[in-house]
Amino acid sequence: MASWSAPTFSLVEYFESQTVFQCGYCKNVACSVSNGMWAHSLTVQDYQDLIDRGWRRSGKYLYKPVMNKTCCPQYTIRCRPLQFQPSKSHKKVLKKMLKFLAKGEISKGSCEDEPMDSTMEDAVAGDFALVNKLDIKCDLKTLSSDLKGGIESEEKKKENSLKKEGSKELIHPQAIEEKLGSGEPSHSIKVHIGPKPGKGADLSKPPCRKAKEMRKERKRLKLMQQNSAGAFEGFQAQGQPASLLPKAKSNQPKSLEDLIFESLPENASHKLEVRVVRSSPPSPQFTATFQESYQVYKRYQMVIHKDPPDKPTVSQFTRFLVDSPLEAEYPANGPECGYGSFHQQYWLDGKIIAVGVIDILPYCVSSVYLYYDPDYSFLSLGVYSALREIAFTKQLHERASQLSYYYMGFYIHSCPKMRYKGQYRPSDLLCPETYVWVPIEQCLPSLDNSKYCRFNQDPQAVDEGRSKDLNRLRVLHRRSTMPYAVYKNYQEDPSEEEGVLEYANLVGQKCAERMLLFRN
Repeated sequence: MASWSAPTFSLVEYFESQTVFQCGYCKNVACSVSNGMWAHSLTVQDYQDLIDRGWRRSGKYLYKPVMNKTCCPQYTIRCRPLQFQPSKSHKKVLKKMLKFLAKGEISKGSCEDEPMDSTMEDAVAGDFALVNKLDIKCDLKTLSSDLKGGIESEEKKKENSLKKEGSKELIHPQAIEEKLGSGEPSHSIKVHIGPKPGKGADLSKPPCRKAKEMRKERKRLKLMQQNSAGAFEGFQAQGQPASLLPKAKSNQPKSLEDLIFESLPENASHKLEVRVVRSSPPSPQFTATFQESYQVYKRYQMVIHKDPPDKPTVSQFTRFLVDSPLEAEYPANGPECGYGSFHQQYWLDGKIIAVGVIDILPYCVSSVYLYYDPDYSFLSLGVYSALREIAFTKQLHERASQLSYYYMGFYIHSCPKMRYKGQYRPSDLLCPETYVWVPIEQCLPSLDNSKYCRFNQDPQAVDEGRSKDLNRLRVLHRRSTMPYAVYKNYQEDPSEEEGVLEYANLVGQKCAERMLLFRN
């Protein structure tokens, strides 16, 4: 591991005029508005504080949507991995991957269920795509997981009722899947299935018992035998911790790690390996795999986003997904890999099939982008990689206890197909006025009524991190660092202060005092 030498400063160049461009979500022209600055260098703590004020990076370019002006407000969203439980649709994706690795099975129709989202590739000077990894894939099953769960519960009740009445009407699971995928109202679907000849119930035999009931009975008998006193009540023996009892164990939902790292047979069809390599500054492992990784990116852009062959060049790839202003830092109490920018490579049978671009910061893993081999779209790699990154965040937390969040980029409620990020729960949205985190459940009713919302319900609350003393802002001028109070003596244009004040309010007092603002 490299010795830790903390950088002394961040150096940024703020662009005072707001950028207006075509929106990659609603596709309207000249309606997406943001502020921007170029980061020549950036400490991980400064970037952590910036994204906690609504900033994001694309390469070395940092941008912050003007929330009350832009057409599709983009709210910073973070997931809480320590409390995360995968949904039904998440579990399906993980099981699909396990089946593929174990037996080589490929689920039919999965590609059709997961259309690609539009991106904002030409948003900034044609070079910096203002997108992040989770904006790539939108699983329609994810959007309807809760709805589907409700349907299945209701249909089970109806099915039991119909069985008692001797009805031959059964709910066909495939019909439910088709109904959910069609976008039609989710009413019950009944398929009439007639009894097969000779397959009716044999009245001379005792009635069939449900397998679940039989399992419960076996557990009950086993517990009674284990408990010498014979005391048994509510599936809990006296003097034995509830956590050790079979029922408690069977009711315990599988953790994300259990689902991801489920053991495979020795003769598994495929082998998947995930490697985390530092991309900036490039590690030897990153340099050795650069060309292979780039070829995956190029094919992804051409097939998925229909880029012409001359657009995803090596230089464009480097500027967008390799170059990073973040300085590599290795504090003693940090993760073993250190802080900074990384590529999380997914190796299948010795070749790269996907790469997740991430930043590891003091309090979070921040998702930047994902690209993958289109031949493996059937594996739902957008969802799968997000779940792997959540699990990775939990792993880093074990070494660095303050690192406990997974930032998913922006949540865009005004674009219905971009709401899927809200399915990774528990999660919070950042209030665009006071910069406090609010549980997403509390935000959604307001967003249903208005695309721009202040989530903080306290009308008296203000931005506590706002600029309070402009004179303490740090400036780099003529290769010398100085507080803004001194720089004003060199200032030729008095109107320049308006732009400096705007910058200070956007980055906040802490960053304004630490970062160096370049002035020519």
